[in-house]
Amino acid sequence: MDYVSLARPAVRQLHSYSAGTTIDQAKRRFDLDHVIKLSSNENPLGSSPKALAAMATLTDANLYADDDHLALRARLSEPYGLRIENTILGHGSNEILLMFFLTFVGPGDEVVMADPTFSLFPADTIVTGATPVRVPLRDGVHDLDAMFAAVTPRTKAIVVCDPNNPSATCVDPAAFANFASLLPPNVLLFIDQAYREYMPAESVEGTDYVKSRRGTIVTRTMSKLYGLASVRFGYGFADQGMIDLMQRVRVPFNVSSTAALAAMGALDDSEFRAATIAMNDEGKATLEAAFRRLGLFAYPSAANFIAVRVPGEAEAAYTDLLRRGIVVRSGDKLGMPNFLRITIGTPEQNRELIAAMEAELPAWRERAPVPA
Repeated sequence: MDYVSLARPAVRQLHSYSAGTTIDQAKRRFDLDHVIKLSSNENPLGSSPKALAAMATLTDANLYADDDHLALRARLSEPYGLRIENTILGHGSNEILLMFFLTFVGPGDEVVMADPTFSLFPADTIVTGATPVRVPLRDGVHDLDAMFAAVTPRTKAIVVCDPNNPSATCVDPAAFANFASLLPPNVLLFIDQAYREYMPAESVEGTDYVKSRRGTIVTRTMSKLYGLASVRFGYGFADQGMIDLMQRVRVPFNVSSTAALAAMGALDDSEFRAATIAMNDEGKATLEAAFRRLGLFAYPSAANFIAVRVPGEAEAAYTDLLRRGIVVRSGDKLGMPNFLRITIGTPEQNRELIAAMEAELPAWRERAPVPA
């Protein structure tokens, strides 16, 4: 049976999501004993101890979770002056993104987004029958002027990934305020802030726009800061009217009891949060200084990863580092040729990365094409 011919045309346009190389895959490929994974922007400190302790209290795994999660939604929304009715939970923030598209986007619509940006934005646009309108980054940052110019009567939504994945850059708050004020009121604004906690204090705060501009949604996750990537917990804030409609397409019991317990425990873990941010800030400064010393350009990072340009092909540099037991992401597969996307690790992991890159640089430069 030809299943491809039976699939919807939109699905035939898609490719499966490509995750980063795992530690086990790296060990098998090059027969390695020691591997450092700096490819998926996970928390190198591990997981919030209070989240782990909270998950260990689960006793009624035979029962369905409380599908409303009222206490958790209240806890998440209150610091921002929002309410339970403004809050939706998801199996990671990716699920909330898909809920948004399934609720509001359809055939004939256009969705404006940066290029490159997180791969699920164009994928969800296509799977719902709409057209992604890709606007190239300018110096690694969302080109808000060009994105505004790309708005047409068919534009249903604009997606802003801040900080952007894979470039790690953030938008200027004043420029974003002007951009948001100029958008037509019937254009929905989706702000993905999966890495918001790592951003400078003066950066865009998406929840401010939820309160000041109707038709705005912002998403967050606990995968990064709290080290709960495998638990899968994300959340979003928007107008009650938007949330009510998205709840209609939400899969029942999409957030497990385990994830809800972990999230509530993580919210109490201010020590782990502070330690994570401090280590990330220190590691970012170390890597940025090392890249400057090595003569490598890197975009200024507002996240827990850095995009750095390497001589020659990114895929070759990725393989060379993998052979040395260091897993990063090749920008060739992220729409960012000649760049590596590297998670900021522990001090020891960062030192090993820098030493490996320094050792490989002569070969990379030798292989790099000579400029015309």
